[in-house]
Amino acid sequence: MILSDDQIQIRDTARRFARTKLAPGYQAREAEARVAPGLIAEMGALGLIAPELPEHLGGYGMPSLTSGVIAEEIGYGDMNVAYVQILGSLNGAILARHAQPDLAAEWVSRIVSGRSVVAIGLTEPRGGSDAASLALSARRDGDHYILKGEKSSISMADQADAIVLFARTGAPADGARGVSAFLVPMDTPGVSTLRFTDLGSKAIGRSSVFFDDVRIPVGNRLADEGSGFVQVMQGFDFSRALIGLQVLGAAQASLDESWAYVQQREAFGAPLSKNQGITFPLAEGEGQIAAIRQLCLHTLALRDAGLPHTSEAAMCKWLAPKTAVDVIHQCLLTHGHYGWSLDLPHQQRLRDVMGLEIGDGTAQIMKLIVSREKLRAAKT
Repeated sequence: MILSDDQIQIRDTARRFARTKLAPGYQAREAEARVAPGLIAEMGALGLIAPELPEHLGGYGMPSLTSGVIAEEIGYGDMNVAYVQILGSLNGAILARHAQPDLAAEWVSRIVSGRSVVAIGLTEPRGGSDAASLALSARRDGDHYILKGEKSSISMADQADAIVLFARTGAPADGARGVSAFLVPMDTPGVSTLRFTDLGSKAIGRSSVFFDDVRIPVGNRLADEGSGFVQVMQGFDFSRALIGLQVLGAAQASLDESWAYVQQREAFGAPLSKNQGITFPLAEGEGQIAAIRQLCLHTLALRDAGLPHTSEAAMCKWLAPKTAVDVIHQCLLTHGHYGWSLDLPHQQRLRDVMGLEIGDGTAQIMKLIVSREKLRAAKT
């Protein structure tokens, strides 16, 4: 994929930031279990959060491919911080397209500048992949809606300033047609969170979010009542490609460290790099990562061209996390007993990436999407 001069410049900026600022603190952020607001603001000041959003709302109006390039570079230094960029692109697009003008102007600029983080509230305790079967209710009461219920497994919820929330405004029998979207500030009375204890991605964190008769103005509804499900499904085609590049960045970091290690480490009187049994698995990883990178970039190029890319996005979300887990695991093994140590980052990358084999859609759901798209095309 050929990048423009502007994209090369922003890629280089993201690369410097990731490798000099993020990578040295990657493991420390896991211990802190948060991404410092100052770090997010620095990303925003460098133009590294959702640069594809409209200029009149504070964005840069760049192609969405640019966000993919940033996601991979930031993921190389810390894939958890890369999630801030992905959240910004996903929620920023929803707000830019569907929020009231004054609401969009305020919150999109806050997202792009890094002054605020906005979480996305879709998953519920009884349903993850079945996103249309929401139970959290939004009842109209004059000029307000009253929210009642729980969201579960919400990333960055306890660090966010607001949440793009999907709630049921229609009857359960309405399915997807009864789902609406809202912007809810996290400091609204009646909103509370409870963080999970997870295996990885601790700097991001997941939480349950509780809404106990939370009142929000009608003006905080995003687009028409009942159109929320369509909004989030459109956004996922974008975020799935970004997630693919996010985890590939982490895998590439482990590969680069492993190439350096096998040249330095000696066994039986020669560097490990002389042993094809050591280098061939790394070479295979390079080929797999390079191929899936092109798939992800191609998906974003289709989006920029206004062409369908649902099937390709699902492939990105299925193949990239699985391959990244396999590659990072091999890198950990390549380091031998050093790789088993918590002192090296491979084990953390492995745990962090594994979470995205589940979050934002499992491999089974992605394969279902690809199958559905291909069967539909075969009928025409």
